[in-house]
Amino acid sequence: MRRLRNGPTTAFTRAGTLSRMTRDIRRIDHTGILSRNLDQLEQRYLALGFTLSPRSRHLLSERPGEKPVLGGTANRCALFGQTYIELLGIVDPAAPDPWRTKEVPDGFRIFYVGSDDVDAQARRLTEAGVPIMGVRSLEREVDTVDGPRAMRARALHVDPRFTPHGYIGIAHQLTPEYLHQPRYLTHPNGARAIASVLVVVDDAELGDTVERYTRILDTSPVARDDRRVLELPAGRLEFVAASRAAETLPGVVPRGLAAMSIAVADVNAARRLVDGNGIATVTTGDGFLVSADDAFGSALFFTAS
Repeated sequence: MRRLRNGPTTAFTRAGTLSRMTRDIRRIDHTGILSRNLDQLEQRYLALGFTLSPRSRHLLSERPGEKPVLGGTANRCALFGQTYIELLGIVDPAAPDPWRTKEVPDGFRIFYVGSDDVDAQARRLTEAGVPIMGVRSLEREVDTVDGPRAMRARALHVDPRFTPHGYIGIAHQLTPEYLHQPRYLTHPNGARAIASVLVVVDDAELGDTVERYTRILDTSPVARDDRRVLELPAGRLEFVAASRAAETLPGVVPRGLAAMSIAVADVNAARRLVDGNGIATVTTGDGFLVSADDAFGSALFFTAS
């Protein structure tokens, strides 16, 4: 059996990593995987042992201040209490597309951190020379134990030309009680959180890319083995040069958002579940890996929480 080195690192640096952090950005809010076939995407993540929220259509605004309209996308989410994985599908190609999702190729494309004041973050990014596309509103109807409710959020989008490795933003969840409902937080695989996200960058672009994300997250990078790490109080964004990525990821390694590390209660139990559902796994130093090919574009490292 092939053994890979560890995926995204799982231990916090105890000193000096949080020195300049904007206090309002405290966590990974969510990651997103896009597919033109939401049925297949959600079936694979159910087989990986995630509980998923019911499917929900999006209401989206094209410009700041505009009323949201029904778009062509819907999602199901693997929710962990503060972070979540969004499984995003284009379910009606003829519907309005104010966020231009149809221009985005399938795969692991989305990374958002959380904030309670996206307007202040927009001002900060503008002052830091980070081009943004304004703050937009999102709504979608969700089922709750008290009946349907409108889950609402506001999101700041970084201009994707500034971050060609993914669609990056800052989100404010206005109704987290409707998003992270307790009945969806227990997962058969024991998942508890998105611990980290790994970005693969061409060697010559590594320094510039890390500098750009440093401005977005307003925290200083830390060198750790062959990684550059931007650490939040809850979660990390890690960067590795493409020439070193094969030590971590099997097969053809994509550029950009490449992997997530999922903290689980019991690695061995999680692996038995995934193996039992016929999905290939690979041993890593502190858990196991499901390849990006088998997880719709994002390698998944399962590690002990």
